[in-house]
Amino acid sequence: MPFERYFGPSAPLSAPPFSAPVPVPAPVDAIARQPRLPASLPLRTACRIVRQMVCELVQLFGDRVMLRRDRRRVSCHVRQIAMYVCHVALSIPMSDIGEAFGRDRTTVGHACHVVEDRRDDLAFDEFVAAVERIVTAVFGVSEVTVHD
Repeated sequence: MPFERYFGPSAPLSAPPFSAPVPVPAPVDAIARQPRLPASLPLRTACRIVRQMVCELVQLFGDRVMLRRDRRRVSCHVRQIAMYVCHVALSIPMSDIGEAFGRDRTTVGHACHVVEDRRDDLAFDEFVAAVERIVTAVFGVSEVTVHD
């Protein structure tokens, strides 16, 4: 019987048949805050992809009335979230993000502060966390910083 080696008569009923692998911590990079994007993908393209993903998710989950009424504000929020996710999830420096979005690095810093302040709202925090997970999955980032 093939299950006997896992569920033998000597094994207690409450013990799991398989042992879970012990997670090994990822090695820390010698150079901190380096982007982990594929070498063939320019930063500008990566930032545009992140912005488009945020835009699509906002259109999918956002308030329809608000989207129709104030498009300029929504596009500003999309850009701010995209800048924040590029900086936090992809570890791209603010100056490079600013260059990719056609803005100054101080604008990127302001966007990061705005998004960080808005994360006190549970729904917004879950939305941004979902965007971060999607971006890290798409770009294959090996180390992900968890938001506290």
